[in-house]
Amino acid sequence: MRPEQIAEIGRRHPNLGRLRLVVTRKDETDAMTLRAEAAASDARLQETVAATLRAVTKLGGAVELVPAGSLPNDGKVIADDR
Repeated sequence: MRPEQIAEIGRRHPNLGRLRLVVTRKDETDAMTLRAEAAASDARLQETVAATLRAVTKLGGAVELVPAGSLPNDGKVIADDR
């Protein structure tokens, strides 16, 4: 994963705010969740962003839509919490 890939997802979905990819470890496997700020939680938007995540990164991952302004404004787009 590269920050440029997360930026590409943002370009494809201009209605999203800040994005942060969180990498964790679950059952001996890496898992990733893209947290995206959105005005409203929408299942269709969540599915569309998940498809874009898969297309851009060639990896599957979960998408979590969070309220606007809830992600830190620290410039970090990838958080490795393994």
